[in-house]
Amino acid sequence: MKTLRKILILAFVVLAVLAIQDSFAAARGGGTRGGTRGGYGRNVTPEDTGPRTIAPYFTKATSGTKAPDAEGFIQRWVLLEPITNGLRGNTGFNEAYIRNTFINTEYFPKQFEVTPKDGDKVTVNNQELIWHALDSNLWNVKLFRFAYGLNKTFYGITFFAYTVVESPREIKDVRMAVGSNSASMWWLNGEEVVGLYGDRRMVMDDCVSKRLTLKKGKNVIRGIVINGPGMSDFCLRFIDDNGKPIKDIAVNLEN
Repeated sequence: MKTLRKILILAFVVLAVLAIQDSFAAARGGGTRGGTRGGYGRNVTPEDTGPRTIAPYFTKATSGTKAPDAEGFIQRWVLLEPITNGLRGNTGFNEAYIRNTFINTEYFPKQFEVTPKDGDKVTVNNQELIWHALDSNLWNVKLFRFAYGLNKTFYGITFFAYTVVESPREIKDVRMAVGSNSASMWWLNGEEVVGLYGDRRMVMDDCVSKRLTLKKGKNVIRGIVINGPGMSDFCLRFIDDNGKPIKDIAVNLEN
């Protein structure tokens, strides 16, 4: 009887700890900074996601520049409404598949050259999609909330992201540090610099590029993120050789 009682007490303690962790993760917006993988371990259904709005996760980008947050994360992006890919799972996201799906597939003309502005439209698979210039209210960009809030497909989707970072000086030996849920690829000034493959949850600085140079003035960042079921998000910043964030830069979409 005493043994059973001890087991029940231990089980109660474990459940209580898990509940506290879930609450904390939810308050942080679903992702985690640091070395522990974040996100959700289950599919999210419409019944438990709240109202169909992008608030409080995004606000419309204003004119002028926007600095990174206190830890260097870039929050202003131009996001294309999700492209439906029909995937029902996240397996098979190896490098060969992702490179073929992202690089060798033309979704819309000049997809790696276009300079999208808020409200611009493209047609993908006979469906008109709109670019949205938005500020993420969190350090990570909640793509699931973006899709769900706009009443778009939120599972089995591919996202295009674009932004322009303005640097007051040339900065050498920086690294682009990215986390994403699920696989993604990223380009700086037309050069492929980071690839994240496999079924993964987002964690900050999950994959880090080789040493790069931020040019004085305009630096264009493009990204593509793919996901089947579950949450979708990403985070991106630049860090120095000591892992410290580069913060004397700003996003300027008016260039």
